[in-house]
Order: sequence, then structure tokens, then C-alpha cells
Amino acid sequence: MEGAGRIEQTGIYVKKCFRIFANDRGWKTFISAAIITVLICLVLDENIFSEYAPTINGSFALVCACIWIGIFNSIQSVCKERDILKREHRSGLHMSSYVAAHMIYEMVLSLAESLIVTGIISIANLSKLPSIGVLLPVPAELFLTFFFTIYSADALGLMVSSIVKTPNTAMTVMPFVLIIQLVMSGVIFKLEGLTELISHLTVAKWAQRAICTTVNVNDMFLADFRVREDYEFTAGHLFTMWFLLIVFTVLYGIAAAIALEFVDKDKR
Repeated sequence: MEGAGRIEQTGIYVKKCFRIFANDRGWKTFISAAIITVLICLVLDENIFSEYAPTINGSFALVCACIWIGIFNSIQSVCKERDILKREHRSGLHMSSYVAAHMIYEMVLSLAESLIVTGIISIANLSKLPSIGVLLPVPAELFLTFFFTIYSADALGLMVSSIVKTPNTAMTVMPFVLIIQLVMSGVIFKLEGLTELISHLTVAKWAQRAICTTVNVNDMFLADFRVREDYEFTAGHLFTMWFLLIVFTVLYGIAAAIALEFVDKDKR
């Protein structure tokens, strides 16, 4: 890596990520995403996208699936090659380039998985989905929300993988990360005080609101108008949800790069 600039290093590692994907049969992750989505579709209420409560619960289930898919993409991707990173960092590897390469690779992976999730959801609920969202056809807006959710969760997994030192530790930490994302999102339980503050830092909260905004849950049968502002059917509200998911993705990526700068201090 000596003499190579940051952009050149990023390109080298992007190619490496895709080589690993091809050699390790990474396409299996697409099958996993499809299976998870099909299982979710099998348990969704028949009144999803037509009644308020089933749509709230169903959208949360879809968000859970996306977060699981995203985190599982990257939770072991960095820590499993930590020893290699230490050597290459000492020979001139910029960790920002390394993380940027992974972010590019994971973005492509997340795009493909989002297409799979959107396709299955759209086919399974073809007669139930509203024809138009806030600005675009509902499947298009759902695709963007699924992508931002999966990619943000992917970046979260990348951050965790950059902080921990072994794949076993990563898999031990992952359930706790998922619990915080799902239980602290404020969708299932009413949160107050510190727990409500934590909910603002979860991907699940904003992703679920984005889905409900797209399908205009407030105008559905038995809608609870006390939470109308959470699902305001406006472009500004939807863009805010998407923007927050993008911010999370960027922050997780930055945190991953900062954590890896200390890789030389490993005592193993």
C-alpha cells in the first residue's frame, strides 16, 4: 500500500470486496434476504395497507427484516481480517479508504437486496398497496426506504465489526444491537424520558415512519389521529425520514474509520 493514494487504495479494496463476494458465493445473501421477506409476508395481517393497526405492525415487521438483513451483511466483514489490517495499516493503508471501499461495496449489496425485498412485498400485496405515495409510485418509495434502512443497518454492522476484535465477539454483540434497534424504537412500547431519547437514535423508528408515511397510514380505517404528526403525508416529512437514515449511515461509517485507526494498539 506504500505510495498509493486514498482514492487508489479505495479502488483496490472495492475490487477485493467483490472478489471475495464471488469466491465466497456471496449471492447466498440474496437468497437469505428473499427467504426472510417471504417469511414476513406469510405472517402479515391480511388488512395491511388498508387498516391502521395492521399497517403499523406490518411496517415494523418489514423494518425488522431490513435491519436484520443489513446488519448480517457486514457484522463480521472487518473483524475477521483484523490481523491483515494491522499489517497493511503499518505499510501505509488509510483506514478511511478501507472503510470507504466497504461502504461502496455494501451500498451495491444493499441496493440488490432492496430490489429483492421490494419485489416480493409488491407481488405479495399487489392488490393492497396504494397506487401512489407522497411523490412516486408506492413501490418506488418503499424501495428507497428499504434501501436506506438496509444500508444504514449495514453501516451499523460495519461499525460494530470495526470496534470488536473477533468474529465471535461480533456475533455476541449483534443480538444486543438488534434489541436496542427494535425494542427502543418506540413502535411496540410507549417510551418516556431516557428511553424516548434513545429511540431517536434508532434506525427502526425513522424507517417505520417512512413506510407509514408512504402508504398514508393516517387516512386508513381506524387510524389513531393522536400520532398523526408521526406519519404526516407530505414530501417534507418523508424526506426528513430519509435524511435521518442517510445521516446514520454516514456517522456509522465515520465511526468505523475512527475505530480502525487504533487497530495497531491491539494487544493480541
